[in-house]
Amino acid sequence: MRDLVKRTFDLIVGGLLLIAALPAMALIAVAIRAESRGGPLFRQRRAGRHGKPFTMLKFRTMRCDADPYGRSPESGDDPRLTRVGKFLREHSLDELPQVLNVLAGTMSLVGPRPLYERQAAQWTDRQRRRLEVRPGITGWAQVHGRGEIPIEEKIELDLWYVDHRSLRLDVKILWATLTGSFRGGRGVYEKKYSHDQQRERY
Repeated sequence: MRDLVKRTFDLIVGGLLLIAALPAMALIAVAIRAESRGGPLFRQRRAGRHGKPFTMLKFRTMRCDADPYGRSPESGDDPRLTRVGKFLREHSLDELPQVLNVLAGTMSLVGPRPLYERQAAQWTDRQRRRLEVRPGITGWAQVHGRGEIPIEEKIELDLWYVDHRSLRLDVKILWATLTGSFRGGRGVYEKKYSHDQQRERY
């Protein structure tokens, strides 16, 4: 029943969000194309629920010649970022196309952020419980530090969400995400990927 309620919530809110955001998404796509060579969308394979791979959508924020699996930008001064891309990242607008992932059922509005398959393969059985739910556009870890905290802490926050998830908690996370996005820039740039590993994009 909990999964049915969550899926219904995703479809209703996701559908309304897509309708409301379509004009802005169209303008963003035009701005990306006008500033740099290449299409406006960035597609990348990620690990979904139960580890099943899916194609995640985002607005492109980097130049087309940037390595799609390279390190995450440390600041807005990263030369790989376009001017439009920097603005999109710092206001989390690059995530808007993931509403289409939500409506398709490969993502949820709220849940652990989708990671690379190779990252999931490195986890313990306990950490892999993070894959029991659909990945989300935003999540408990994102409203508790995002790029300012290392992956080990993010996983613990994600596991807490898996054990305590509810519609009420999802609404709380969505509200915190919405109000936080207007501040711009907080936690967008990754400070340290891991306590004991080199950073990768999260």
